[in-house]
Amino acid sequence: MDIAKIGGEFELIKRITKQPTNRQIIRGIGDDAAVIKFGNNYLLFTTDTMVEGDHFSLNYFTPQQIGKKAVEVNVSDIGAMGGEPKFFLVSLVIPKIFDAEIIENIYKGMRETCAKYNIEIIGGNITHGNQLIIDICMIGEALKQNLKFRSNAKPGDIILVSGDLGSSTAGLNLFLKNVNNFDEVKRKHTEPEAKFYKVKSFLKYINAMIDVSDGLASEVTRICEQSNTGAIIYADSIPIKPITKKAAQACEGDALNFALYGGEDFELVYTVSEENLDMVKGIVVGEITEKKGIRLLKDGKEQMLDGHGYDHFLV
Repeated sequence: MDIAKIGGEFELIKRITKQPTNRQIIRGIGDDAAVIKFGNNYLLFTTDTMVEGDHFSLNYFTPQQIGKKAVEVNVSDIGAMGGEPKFFLVSLVIPKIFDAEIIENIYKGMRETCAKYNIEIIGGNITHGNQLIIDICMIGEALKQNLKFRSNAKPGDIILVSGDLGSSTAGLNLFLKNVNNFDEVKRKHTEPEAKFYKVKSFLKYINAMIDVSDGLASEVTRICEQSNTGAIIYADSIPIKPITKKAAQACEGDALNFALYGGEDFELVYTVSEENLDMVKGIVVGEITEKKGIRLLKDGKEQMLDGHGYDHFLV
């Protein structure tokens, strides 16, 4: 049966996931990164694949921007677990006829981002294929007390985000529809940045956390699935910049829909108990509930959200 017919990417992940048996595995499939206890240390492992024509296009990304994005999205996953990035491996699939200078400049972008986070490329692999594919496997490290999982949200927790949403998807649609101007919004798509620095100072007050790679509704759904809870999202509180709303209108899209389902903003979504709310920063966008399901509160009315974020097999 086709993957789309079974429910898409996330249903496939559920089907292939097995409960880990090795006691060193603190967290396996189902979070932003795997967590392995190694002596007295906690190592984080994550991997992310970028495919030309899907995650980037040489028509509107520079090679350096591609390299930077490939690293930033992995740093974001490590940060969402409460960790610090350390090293990574890069695997490339390259068409047989391809400009070597493009690859050199992709690595230039990677190394610029490496310098930003004080991390190193330690190896990888190169092979040929029909299109350019970049796969990074990143290793990070975290203190036990800093580890954050999607499964720790509790009923009554307040849901916050670290910054504005919807701009990356608006930027992508501007490119796809050849809309001029809105350079600031376009850069949100071509030059994303990990946002762990925004929460680092109050990490101990956060219960559950995830990065926004597939849209706010999708990320809240994943937290609730792992925590066995539900949630209410406050539509009017979702931070969307006026310029993002104008850009969405220019490409005949809906900014709220971009924020809920678009993704690649790489802001952080996290839950905090009400008593600790004054100890953290961020924008309140909802609350965790005992009642299952994800609901959107808009104009004083609740509606169930049954849509999904970006899914590679349902688009």
